[in-house]
Amino acid sequence: MLTKYLWVFLVSMVPLVELRGSIIISQGLQLPVLSSYIVAIIGNMLPVPVIYLFARKVLVWGADKPVIGKFFSWCLEKGEKGGKKLQEKAGRGLFIALLLFVGIPLPGTGAWTGTLAASILDMDFKSTIIAVMLGVLLAGIIMMVLSVAGFGMFLK
Repeated sequence: MLTKYLWVFLVSMVPLVELRGSIIISQGLQLPVLSSYIVAIIGNMLPVPVIYLFARKVLVWGADKPVIGKFFSWCLEKGEKGGKKLQEKAGRGLFIALLLFVGIPLPGTGAWTGTLAASILDMDFKSTIIAVMLGVLLAGIIMMVLSVAGFGMFLK
């Protein structure tokens, strides 16, 4: 049982997959809804402060390096695009825009991209963490409802 929760925790930390994939996995592993939701949220939020504080600096540093440069440039570009999109749509409502950007579970709109975008936009740390956390909670609820309903249809 602990191994299953460890999978949920680790998958929720992976960029692009994040909480969205880990919740689907948790329901595929037939774990209890509430405990797997909590484990997925903790795993998804754990990297957020590190991303905010260091990711932009590391990506800028590595963008011109031989082996990693192409990937780092892609990550920077993705964060900048996400940031510009947020800024255009939000104007002064950047907090709500970030919350919804992270909270609506679409590909490429998770905590990693949202946090990187917020750091690129120089959004303050506290607001970023709170908006991303609320977005992760919302995405988790949406994914849990969809996963429970989906697995309920197929496993009966």
